Amino acid sequence: MMRFYGLGMLRSAKSLHDYHVQATDGTVGRVKDFLFDSQEWVVRYVVVETGEWQQGRRVLLIPGVLGVPSVEGRILPVDLTRDQVENSPDVDADKPVLRQHEVELFEYYGWSPYWGISPEDLTAQVQSTNEKAGIASDHPNLRSMHTVTGYAIRATDGAIGHVEDFILEDESWAVRYIVVNTRHWLSGNRVIVSPEWVEAIDWETRTVSLSLSRNEVKNGPPYDPGQPVNRQYEVHLYDYYGRPKYW
Repeated sequence: MMRFYGLGMLRSAKSLHDYHVQATDGTVGRVKDFLFDSQEWVVRYVVVETGEWQQGRRVLLIPGVLGVPSVEGRILPVDLTRDQVENSPDVDADKPVLRQHEVELFEYYGWSPYWGISPEDLTAQVQSTNEKAGIASDHPNLRSMHTVTGYAIRATDGAIGHVEDFILEDESWAVRYIVVNTRHWLSGNRVIVSPEWVEAIDWETRTVSLSLSRNEVKNGPPYDPGQPVNRQYEVHLYDYYGRPKYW
């Protein structure tokens, strides 16, 4: 079940890459990636690379501590101190995020877990599961936007392009749209589609399947990365596809 909240400004995930992460007492790093829940279609974490002058550790921050991104200065404010961010548990960005790592992260900050049970209870649950299975449990729906960029897009009647970007809402950090580049099929046109129109994602074949035909996508309202996605464009988009609006 997908949940959509809020009505903040819509921003390209790519445009936020390398934004300066501004703690309450100074700059602490840069935005490197977003981890999203592919079932709920919401950003769960921002991946931050700490350190300004050389490659540093990578840590995760939840949307709840993020302020409104500032285009001027390319700044993403966070309601944490530099020490809090720099001393938080780090993450290996090249590997799946283990549920146990999430538990440690939420325990470190004292955050309320989004999964609905206390960190202590989840720790016991994870340990029990791991002991029985003999493996470490990761979050099956938690995916990197950087990794999913480039996935093939398949309409109901064939291939139609690839994932180029994501459009995020900066209040709820919901994933509002997927940017589809159709250059191999439609002379370079870009369109956007709602995650609500995604039927399935095959992680092995790196394919996103839509409940839309190639012709529907081909004739969809063009998307210009240089222009903001505003409500007028959204109304036109949903009217074209004849789908219910999220707002």
